[in-house]
Amino acid sequence: MKTFINLSFNRIAVALFGFALMCTAACKKDLTPNAKTNTASSKLGTNAIGVSGPKGVCYVEVNNNDILNVGNYTLSTGEQLFDIGIIFAANINYNTTTQKAELFFNPQVTAVLNNAATKIQPLQAKGIKVMLSILGNHQGAGISNFPSQQAAQDFAQLLANAVTTYGLDGIDFDDEYADYGTNNTGQPNSSSFVYLVTALRQLMPNKLISFYFIGPAASNLSYNGVTVGSKIDYSWQAYYGSYGAPNVPGLAKSNLGPAAIDIQSTDASTAASLATQTVSDGYGIYLYYNLPNADSHTYLSNVSNALYGKATVFGSGGTTPPTTGVTFYQDINYGGTVTSNIAKGNYTLSQLQALGFVNDWASSVKIPSGWTVTMYSDDNFTGTSWTLTANTTNFTTLSPNANDVVSSVKIQ
Repeated sequence: MKTFINLSFNRIAVALFGFALMCTAACKKDLTPNAKTNTASSKLGTNAIGVSGPKGVCYVEVNNNDILNVGNYTLSTGEQLFDIGIIFAANINYNTTTQKAELFFNPQVTAVLNNAATKIQPLQAKGIKVMLSILGNHQGAGISNFPSQQAAQDFAQLLANAVTTYGLDGIDFDDEYADYGTNNTGQPNSSSFVYLVTALRQLMPNKLISFYFIGPAASNLSYNGVTVGSKIDYSWQAYYGSYGAPNVPGLAKSNLGPAAIDIQSTDASTAASLATQTVSDGYGIYLYYNLPNADSHTYLSNVSNALYGKATVFGSGGTTPPTTGVTFYQDINYGGTVTSNIAKGNYTLSQLQALGFVNDWASSVKIPSGWTVTMYSDDNFTGTSWTLTANTTNFTTLSPNANDVVSSVKIQ
């Protein structure tokens, strides 16, 4: 587990320290997303940097730091430093009654996800992809011990639901702190991880999937002729301050990260040296961990100068969302997840999803005075329509019933 830990430390010390931290910082509350239909947008390249060189991938410990910090850093020529920001971390918990793995978010992760309009979408507006990291929670469940293909598929569905519900760009897997065998769970097996990524790729054909190369999963990368590398987009090594490319058959150098640094503990000269080696060896990923709230541009310039020949500049984080607009709510009476403020315009489903809207999901809406909203049951402004000119607390009261059926909207 990466929480407050430099993984280049002795693994026994890491495990003991991580267990103590888990009790106070990562005990998760149940927030398993409801099943939703995954409507994937077209897969875009992670070209936030826009210059030649390795992509920057950055984990943020959201228990203590703001994910928006990923958007604070640009190169001296204006391009974003980080291509991918990863929310660290959600957990795999184990339900001893149902004997199934469950997806859990702690309060800090929950706050980020439930406020996607202000915590995730501003980064995406800059071209940065936002992913959610998944790892064990000392309960015996992890990515390596699903007992059957169906069990792996069931958990993959929970992950795909979360990506759709919160407008994420993908899932990152981390095989740590599962404590396999706890609660009488099974030990790691050869099929589990392959089944999991295969199911998730089918559910999310146009989203990102990555693997933090560690744990039993790193030794179980193929099964019945199917490789993990054929299903995921990226993998990077897991020991900060060191160098060594993951061996993931099916992934090219451009999709691998041999270097990993902890921004708060890896010294600047080592970080720069690892960056130089990454470029000279032709790899496509450079991994950062533990981005703090404090301005770190001087330290990061050591890396960016080696990667791109350009210094790093510290600036403003997320873009400011509109202060006035239409807001849709997941539940009646303005309850549940809410979209960002949506300005006047015509919005297809994919455009709405970028603003936190989910297909066949909305149950109430707030409309500024003098505005008109026309909702459509199908994408591209087709199907049944409803025209509203004021706040509406319950779509079931509309004729016909508009609850959980809206897929496109015109706002005037």
